[in-house]
Amino acid sequence: MPTSQQLEGQRAVVFGAGGSIGAAVAKEFASEGAEVFLAGRTGASVELVAKEIMATGGRAHADVVDALDESAVSAYVESLGQSGHLDIEFNATGPRVGDYANGTPAVGLPVELFIVPVNTVLKSQYITARAAAPQMLKQGSGVIMFLSGPPARPRIPGGTGIGSAFGAVETLTRALAVELGPAGIRVVCLRTGGIPDTRTLRDTSDLIGQMTGTKFDHEQFASSIAESTMLKVNLSTADTARTAVLLASDSARMMTGTVLNSTAGAVWD
Repeated sequence: MPTSQQLEGQRAVVFGAGGSIGAAVAKEFASEGAEVFLAGRTGASVELVAKEIMATGGRAHADVVDALDESAVSAYVESLGQSGHLDIEFNATGPRVGDYANGTPAVGLPVELFIVPVNTVLKSQYITARAAAPQMLKQGSGVIMFLSGPPARPRIPGGTGIGSAFGAVETLTRALAVELGPAGIRVVCLRTGGIPDTRTLRDTSDLIGQMTGTKFDHEQFASSIAESTMLKVNLSTADTARTAVLLASDSARMMTGTVLNSTAGAVWD
């Protein structure tokens, strides 16, 4: 464990902790001294992450919670508040790319597929943030952290649905920051880029192959993503996790109502 821990004594809840980004963020929070509560729809995945954290001396708890189930989320977060303070809330849940036909031009995208990211990404972010806010209001402090991606600032076609949802998440960040700021609660958003070591990018690569009728090379796809960035590098889940720690820590205590662009220059503001 590090000698200088930025989140020492903090308690953090991570929704979607069984996924690539959620797991990486949860592990990094724990390595920086936080006690982490891992929530996910699949018990086996979050339990595995919890075991990995505890094996390195961290403190972790795993629970099965669907971030789209408002009642379940509210009850879960309330129980965390009853057992102690709640300092950080982070949500990394999201749909599979095939569920919303990622890459399909807007003129050919059915409404029922367009709305999928709104009904999953945006809805779950709102549900979990709204559940965390009352606990943080009681203590007069806390950090609510949203997650978005490059489609919020589109440069290429085919991301209308997910881009609209991410754009709304970034607006939600500012709206909640205005309301919760006077109570000492920071609301921030981490915009991360395309990360080759995530399920989302692997699924996107496979989907492109299906749409083009060709066998798509994952490494070639990763290289093309790197070339599309200003820094000409690929992001990793570890990069995103370290940035999440920065946003959650006192080093960013003057940051609220803002989106931190951590995309290696894949998009800009």
